[in-house]
Formats: sequence, structure tokens, C-alpha cells
Amino acid sequence: MGKHNEFGKLGEQIATDYLIEQGYTITYRNYRYLKAEIDIVALKGIDLAVIEVKSRSTILLVTLQKPLRLKRNS
Repeated sequence: MGKHNEFGKLGEQIATDYLIEQGYTITYRNYRYLKAEIDIVALKGIDLAVIEVKSRSTILLVTLQKPLRLKRNS
């Protein structure tokens, strides 16, 4: 496995650990459907989080954006 792949896996593990600390249950990792892949699918109560992890090798502080809320039709 190339160094960039190992670095990406490390980023995904850090994200997974953070989500678990925040009370999420990890449902899937590296979920594949046809040609698409989702890095992490997690649940917290009735909230479903679908996460694409982007790992960077430089020191950069980024403010997390508010999660996208989907309307429910009921």
C-alpha cells in the first residue's frame, strides 16, 4: 500500500475515533455501491451521518461546517 493510502486510512481512523467519542455508532466504513464509496456511515439517535474524510499533510485549522439537515416527508 502506498504512503498516501496509509495516510488516508490514518485520517479515517482519527475521524472514526472522534465520532465514537461524540457518541456515534459506526455503521459502515468504506461502504461501496457501484463505483461510489463513502468513508464512514454513523448513527447517533435518529441522526444519520454520511462522511467523506479528506486528509491533509499540512497544519491547517478549519472550522467545521454545520451538518446538513434533510427534511423528512411524513
